[in-house]
Amino acid sequence: MLKRDTLRPFPAVTLVMQSTGEYRRVNSVQAATETLLEHWPIDDGEEYLTAIRICLDAMMGTIRPDAVREALIKAAEEAGVPVMQ
Repeated sequence: MLKRDTLRPFPAVTLVMQSTGEYRRVNSVQAATETLLEHWPIDDGEEYLTAIRICLDAMMGTIRPDAVREALIKAAEEAGVPVMQ
């Protein structure tokens, strides 16, 4: 069962998706998960896979949403996605 409170916002991160030139503002577990699964430039990498796992853990309520933000930033660095904080 998904915990409703895990979908609450965390401090926003703006990602510059170079393949499309799009800016994606990510400020929730739900938005981070969608970005990683549907808009990410690579589908492998240690930090990417860790970020996916942390998103799932946050949805289940076993980890705080703040951890998602940190994991997303690390995955972005790994994938060469510029981050504006």
